[in-house]
Amino acid sequence: MSILRMRGIHRSFEPGVPVLSGVDLTIEPEEVVGLLGRNGAGKTTLLHIAMGMLHQQSGEVVVFGLDPLQRPIDVKRRVGFVSENQILPDYLRVREIVELHRSLFPEWDENMARDLADRFSIPANKRIKALSKGQARQVALLCALSHRPELLLLDEPAGGLDPLARREFLETAIEALNETGATIVFSTHYLSDVERLAGRVVMLHDAGVMIDASMDELHESYSIALVPHREQGTSDALLALTECLGVRRRTDAVHAVFRLDPEKARKLVAERLEVTNAMCRTAGLEEMFIEVAGGER
Repeated sequence: MSILRMRGIHRSFEPGVPVLSGVDLTIEPEEVVGLLGRNGAGKTTLLHIAMGMLHQQSGEVVVFGLDPLQRPIDVKRRVGFVSENQILPDYLRVREIVELHRSLFPEWDENMARDLADRFSIPANKRIKALSKGQARQVALLCALSHRPELLLLDEPAGGLDPLARREFLETAIEALNETGATIVFSTHYLSDVERLAGRVVMLHDAGVMIDASMDELHESYSIALVPHREQGTSDALLALTECLGVRRRTDAVHAVFRLDPEKARKLVAERLEVTNAMCRTAGLEEMFIEVAGGER
């Protein structure tokens, strides 16, 4: 059974301005998925809908075979969630926050909580308001991990942290849950984190899923074609190709992203556009993201 299944998800906050439009997404057990997209692409909205913190206006959401809106407690007991904007009661002490979460989760693992507290050197008697941003985020992670969730959702959890703290934060989460075979979905703007930690990439763009591929597939079966400017209609001709995900007009050429390996992309451009001197190559995740997110489709 899939851990998370979304079908035809629509959500808007302003009339006529969709944030998510017909989004389909399935997450399987033990996957580590990097969720990418520009600011406002719908990453937070998607994760909040998965958590049951926000309702979709149409479509179906199933988490562990359950509707998170109809069975919120049953779902939340099996999910860990950490967000950049997560707010812990700042007047409580760390130990009080931990005790509160311990009381809420029957599967609380005291040994894991203790190990994480030791690893982070979290001062148990300090109030949340006296902690640094990084320490407060570590408390949230401890609480999210220590009930051994089957699904961990991280929404820009390391945003604003220095590179060392960010790496430790994410690696701690993944190491802890790898022991239990849990599933992780994390959104981030740090593409190097995705390349290092994720096995699959989901990229949101224009209110939908633009790319959904394993890291191996992204490196082997996607490419960027640099097509020399010939005439005004070059971009439109590329966009008319089903396999073209988007184009970006540059001074040197039109950059087109294809869901094809470089050789197949080169042949397609030669056959359909009669352009034989297009340069097609694979690209790293950062370049792929820039070309897709910064272009048009």
